[in-house]
Amino acid sequence: MSARSIAISAVMLGTISVSSALVASPSMAFDPPGIVHQGADFYALKVGDVRVMSLTDGTVPQDLHELLRGTTNEKTDALLAQAYRTNPVEVSINVFLFELADRLVLVDTGSGDLFGPGYGGKLLDSLRAAGFQPEKITDILITHVHADHSGGLTRHGQIVFPNATVHVGEPDVEFFLDRENAARSGYDIKYFDEAITTLKPYVDAGRVDTFGQETEVLPGLTASLHPGHTPGSAFYTLESRGQTLTFIGDMVHVAPVQFPDPSITIVYDVDPEMAAEARATQFSSLAQQHDLVAAPHLPFPGVGHIQALEQGYRWVPVGYNNRDTTQAP
Repeated sequence: MSARSIAISAVMLGTISVSSALVASPSMAFDPPGIVHQGADFYALKVGDVRVMSLTDGTVPQDLHELLRGTTNEKTDALLAQAYRTNPVEVSINVFLFELADRLVLVDTGSGDLFGPGYGGKLLDSLRAAGFQPEKITDILITHVHADHSGGLTRHGQIVFPNATVHVGEPDVEFFLDRENAARSGYDIKYFDEAITTLKPYVDAGRVDTFGQETEVLPGLTASLHPGHTPGSAFYTLESRGQTLTFIGDMVHVAPVQFPDPSITIVYDVDPEMAAEARATQFSSLAQQHDLVAAPHLPFPGVGHIQALEQGYRWVPVGYNNRDTTQAP
């Protein structure tokens, strides 16, 4: 997801049917809980020896009737109702942080100030609440160059993470930093202007490291490309003591809709058909391998497993843990 669509504005697997009984059932009518300003927040878990933190950048409203493709409003509403959600939905912007030896690594940077007051932009507060300063970040893994993932790289035009190397898929850099690609592709020029605002200062400072194929970014951390949502959309897989966590970027935006039917796409996809194909392939792979995944737009903290069902998939979030294991008998 990228977007100033806070201003609110099919392929494989086939189409999953929604029964008319579900659509029409008055028992499905309900009022979802209201929105509360939570402020800065973080949640930590262990992957092998590595402590991984999920940091909230806030949430933003998304009108799925305007944004989703390959579905109908009736079908979208029925799938949301099964999860006790209604349109428009409030979508998380999650950022992740972990330490590897002497490296302090951030996965994505949230929206920064690009969405305006009240919409995202909480990363720095969450980072400080967790006990870290932006100057201490050594590496930033950008899953793709959209405003809610790279927007936090700068604030008021200034670099926010002066000591960090930004790792990003080379196809995204080549695509988004060339404004002429807007006309060539038909993709909105705002995405290119936002990339020039947020990413180009790091390019100019010699602080961007690109990759064009699967590569080990840091020891125990592998990057791989899965184009579709953007040309350089990337996964980052962390491995420690036989455990893995894969940061999947915008492979999924809305759990109650796209897990049941991965063919449903969103207007932010640069290549919708390729995005749907990538989602089907990766959902299958991640489910078969029982991999732990981290997703920026699933409800905070955005970490869990993808489980295969007879038809489609479902999201199984991690359980909540809060105990000092050093005090255990």
